[in-house]
This record gives sequence, structure tokens and C-alpha cells, in this order.
Amino acid sequence: MCNHYRADVKKLGLELEVYGYEEISELPRDIYPDRLGPVITRREDGALQWRAMRWGFPPPPNVAGGKPVTNVRNLTSPYWRTWLKPEARCLVPFSSFAEYDTREVPAKERWFEVPGDRPAAFAGIWRKWEGERGPKKAPVAGQHLLFSFLTCEPNSVVAPVHPKAMPVVLVGTEAQMAWLEAPTAAVPAIAAPLPDDELVLVE
Repeated sequence: MCNHYRADVKKLGLELEVYGYEEISELPRDIYPDRLGPVITRREDGALQWRAMRWGFPPPPNVAGGKPVTNVRNLTSPYWRTWLKPEARCLVPFSSFAEYDTREVPAKERWFEVPGDRPAAFAGIWRKWEGERGPKKAPVAGQHLLFSFLTCEPNSVVAPVHPKAMPVVLVGTEAQMAWLEAPTAAVPAIAAPLPDDELVLVE
């Protein structure tokens, strides 16, 4: 599962040209679990906005002491269905994402990206949460904005490296707006592998 991705927002051109506002620039390019990443949500008036959020939902209540959940696959779970409503959806922009290639020892990160510098984002969910999160050496207490993103069956580009899953990738503004606005019943159809020709393995 994806636990490392890059969000080079300036490279993606996601500021004024696409979404109509300045890019978020204070966050690092490399995003890891429990770290802050740039996320796009809708405001109450319907306009889009950047928000800095921490990667990883709290696990379901029946999972004691579990780590933050970065990738969501079980869309039929009552716990996750709560966060599949339009008001809890978000876009997680990325320029590339990594999967570990276990065919090598030790396992090595392999990187994937959407060709052509088109705007790409993961199909994400977000929530508010109260507690302690962040690095073990410097945890942050208080209210946090948390995000995770959906995964699905891998396409034939990802499968040789990671046969279990790949992130749900949305390419272009039309697909991204559909994710933010679609009825909940449409989520399983959206949570599908990206066509093979829309993703490349970066050697």
C-alpha cells in the first residue's frame, strides 16, 4: 500500500490556472504517514480551498492500538461508509507515488506518475479529530484535520510491483470534481483502477 508520495504542487500547476487560488507552499514535497500534506476540500459556499491535513485516519473502534489508516479499501464497512458522503470527500494532489517492490531484497521503492503533467489527485476522505498525533519525538496535541485515500485493485502497471492494491487516482479536473460531487452510491464505480495508459513506472 502507498505510504509515501510526493506533492510537488507547483509542478502540477494546481494554483490559479486550475483551481483559481494560490498554491499551498509551506508543506514539504515528500509526504509520509502522520505528516502534513496539501489537501483540497469544498467550503460551505461550494468554493474549493487548500488545507494542510495530517495523513492517516484513526482506525475503527474495534482495532485496539492500531496505527493511523492511510489507505482505505473496505468500502462496505459501516465505519468507512460514514466518511464516503460528499461532505467528507477531498482531493489529495500528488505528482508521484511509491510502492515497495518486494521482488527485491531488501524491498525497493518504485515510483509511479501520471504522464503529461496533467492534474492528478487521490480520491480522499477527511475529518476533524481531537487527540495527540504527529512524530513520536514531538507529538502535537489538540484538534487535527486528518485525511486518508481510497485504494482499489492494481492496474497492470502497478500489479507487477504491488499486486494487492493501488491508490484510486483521479486525472483531470472533470474526474476530480465528479469525486467531490457524486452521490454515495457512485463511490464503488469511481474507486476503480486507473487505465494502464494513464500511469507510468518511473525508472
